[in-house]
Amino acid sequence: MAEISLKANLRTVANKGANKKLRREKRVPGVYYAKTAEPIVIDVAENALNPLIYTAETHLVSLEIEGREPLSCVVKEFQFDPVTDRPVHFVLLGISKDEKVQVEVPVVITGTAVGLKNGGLLQHSVHKLEVECLAIHMPEHIVIDVKKLELGEAIHVGDLKYDNLTFITPAKTAIVSVVHQRAEEKTDEEKTAEPEIIKKGKTEEA
Repeated sequence: MAEISLKANLRTVANKGANKKLRREKRVPGVYYAKTAEPIVIDVAENALNPLIYTAETHLVSLEIEGREPLSCVVKEFQFDPVTDRPVHFVLLGISKDEKVQVEVPVVITGTAVGLKNGGLLQHSVHKLEVECLAIHMPEHIVIDVKKLELGEAIHVGDLKYDNLTFITPAKTAIVSVVHQRAEEKTDEEKTAEPEIIKKGKTEEA
C-alpha cells in the first residue's frame, strides 16, 4: 500500500474562533488519536490533503509533526463545508502492525456485465466498504469484476472473499447490480405522476 507524508503543526488553541482563522489561512484543523496515546490536535495545509481526498484508494499516512517521530495512521474521517465543499476538519487514526483497525476502502468496478447486452443498466450502489484488518493487510481498494453479472443479478458483500479481511458492512448489502431498464423507467414515471395525483385529490379548505 502506498504511503503519503503529511506535515502538520500542533494546535495550541482549539476552539471555533481559532479554527475559523486557520481556515481563512487555508489550513485545516484536525486530530490524531490512537488507542495507546493521548489525542493530538493539529492543522495542515489544505492542499496537502488533496491526495487523500481525491483518490480511489486507501493510503497509509506518515504524519510528520516537528520535533516528533513520524506517526503511522490512516484517514478515519473528513468533514466538508456544505456550500464550498472544502475540507473543514479531519480525523486520523494511529495504527500499528499488530493491531486491527476498521477503515473504509473504496470499491473499484472492472469489466462489462453480460446483462448489459440484454438491455440492462448497471447500478453501482455502494462505493466504499467498511472492513477490519491488520494494517499490513489493508488493501488500497476492493476490485469487483462484473463480467459474469446477468440481468437481474447483484453482487453482495457476502459474495466477496478476501484473505485476512473481515467485512463490517452487512453481508446482504448489494454493491453492484444489473437492473431492468423498464423497471427504472416505470419508477421514474410513478415519481413524476405522484405530485399530480396528490394535487387532483386535494380539497380546498373553507
